[in-house]
Amino acid sequence: MRTLLDLVLPSVCAGCGVVGVGWCADCAAVLTRGPVRVRPRTEPGVPCWALTRYAGPGRRAVLSAKEHGRRDLAEPLGMALSTALALLRADGRPLVLIPAPSRSVAARRRGGDPVVLTAHAAARWLPDCRVVPMLRVWWGVRDSVGLTASGRRQNLRGRIVVARSRCGGMIPENAEVALVDDVLTTGATASESVRILAGNGVRVHAVVVTCAA
Repeated sequence: MRTLLDLVLPSVCAGCGVVGVGWCADCAAVLTRGPVRVRPRTEPGVPCWALTRYAGPGRRAVLSAKEHGRRDLAEPLGMALSTALALLRADGRPLVLIPAPSRSVAARRRGGDPVVLTAHAAARWLPDCRVVPMLRVWWGVRDSVGLTASGRRQNLRGRIVVARSRCGGMIPENAEVALVDDVLTTGATASESVRILAGNGVRVHAVVVTCAA
């Protein structure tokens, strides 16, 4: 059946467009060169790392997952994320991945949250790792496209909240916590997320994203 479907609707690499595979080895290599330290305009107060810059295969993959329903990309993007996290994590400590929140209307439109799907895929490749999707965006948040750094901060201030029903007993005391996202632009989402988590007793050790703009 897979072969027949490929004849009618051939798989296309989300990174470069080559026919026959959903994510090719060359594009995968772009995301596994090792995490790069980035410093956004709005500093969240913890180290920020990106798999690649927001261009080329990384950018096209993020957009395909976000805007074109390519749920199949969660696995390869998650594998790349797990490689970076394995290099960054401290030995012997459990790892907790907290996906950055997205607007619920956007998640519904996309048929699910790509960041959450990617985080779960990454966790499957890492020992003693779990995903805790404890952040959500409250009402009144606009789409951030086109907003300045200060506009993004104002747009999110006080509108990211912790869903306590999703986090009870899920974060061990000695856990290393990473906030994960698809794109780091100005750092506004990461900064507000880290601030809210700290206010709820959760210390974030790093922000790790697929792409940095």
